[in-house]
Amino acid sequence: MPSVVTGQHSVSGRINANGRIVIPAALRRQMGINPGDSVLMEVEDGVLRLESHRSRIQRIQGEIARCCKPGPLASEELIAERREEARREEVELERDRAEQARRAKVDQVA
Repeated sequence: MPSVVTGQHSVSGRINANGRIVIPAALRRQMGINPGDSVLMEVEDGVLRLESHRSRIQRIQGEIARCCKPGPLASEELIAERREEARREEVELERDRAEQARRAKVDQVA
């Protein structure tokens, strides 16, 4: 079934008896869709949206990147805080052991 490209992003076509529609080659190239690729389809307000998985991933990554503030990652900060906390606990534990050893010696002498 022939489709007619009416503008840079507009295409008209017909759905065949099996419910299939042909995506013109120019539009597939523009979208980066190749034969055998999986696509995601969703309907929003009566409009069919067609997107490749690769395009969806890139779009979502871009949205997330806009939400992230520049600088160190929160996970890196958390790991650094936990390591510092573990270091402080180790120092405190060593002090407690040294104090217990000192008390044990004092008790043996007395």
